[in-house]
Amino acid sequence: MKSIMFVCKQNSCRSQMAEGFARTLGAGKIAVTSSGLQGSEVNPTAVEVMAEVGIDISEQVSQPLSDFKAEDYNAVISLCGCGVNLPESWVLREVFQDWQLDDPAGEPIETFRRVRDEIKERVVQLIDALG
Repeated sequence: MKSIMFVCKQNSCRSQMAEGFARTLGAGKIAVTSSGLQGSEVNPTAVEVMAEVGIDISEQVSQPLSDFKAEDYNAVISLCGCGVNLPESWVLREVFQDWQLDDPAGEPIETFRRVRDEIKERVVQLIDALG
């Protein structure tokens, strides 16, 4: 089974939504984790917009990347352009992508919904590619 690490600056919005989609859409096909360059907390609006599409991320927790080992993952996906700040071992995985999505934190709920939908499309493509 392939394993994916979604990483962002704070692991509060984008990477949490990506983890929720991948966990749901890739159930039984992939293992998934998310983390941040630093840990924080899951953004309540991210929880709300994911619930709107039937995915509960309320039990997910924000974790720092330093808690994990790069060699445990086949794919590493940066959602914020933070790939340039990742240790080389993370960038050199079988699959590395830097999606550079807008940060919805502090923005209106419509921004969260747009970013959520962009993340879903990319996660679907990623799961297919790792197939």
